[in-house]
Amino acid sequence: MVDAITILAVALLVGGIAGTLVPLVPGGLLSLSGLLLYWWHTGFTDPGTVAMLALLFLGLCTVFVEFFAGASSARYGGASWTTTVIAVVVAMVLLVVTGPIGLVVGLFGTVFLVEFVRNGDLETSGRAAFYASVGVLASTAVQVLLTTTIFLGFVVVVFVL
Repeated sequence: MVDAITILAVALLVGGIAGTLVPLVPGGLLSLSGLLLYWWHTGFTDPGTVAMLALLFLGLCTVFVEFFAGASSARYGGASWTTTVIAVVVAMVLLVVTGPIGLVVGLFGTVFLVEFVRNGDLETSGRAAFYASVGVLASTAVQVLLTTTIFLGFVVVVFVL
């Protein structure tokens, strides 16, 4: 018999997957919450310690990717920290106003414009903007893969094995 806490834990894990696709919803943190809730509910016995540590590691990787991958890719592409901070603020505002398209377009446009004003080079500005945009999209894909792996690993360890 499945109880309410187990249902809530599974709902948090599914919410973690969905949260990676919905802007401003912390998918990695939802997945970690579901794991920890279920583990606490079972008296820290199910899933076993090794499986739980592996799932928690994946959850922490998801949180890291969620918060740092976009900024890291912008920096790798040549954007300054100032540009990265400005772009994140503009992208978040546009995300709320226009949705995910606004986030990507706002991020690209902001990085391009700020870097162009900073260095006057179209190629360098375009590269920085491209890296920042691809980094955000790639981090979303990685987050989906990680949270899905956490969910599937949880289901196998808890309900199949």
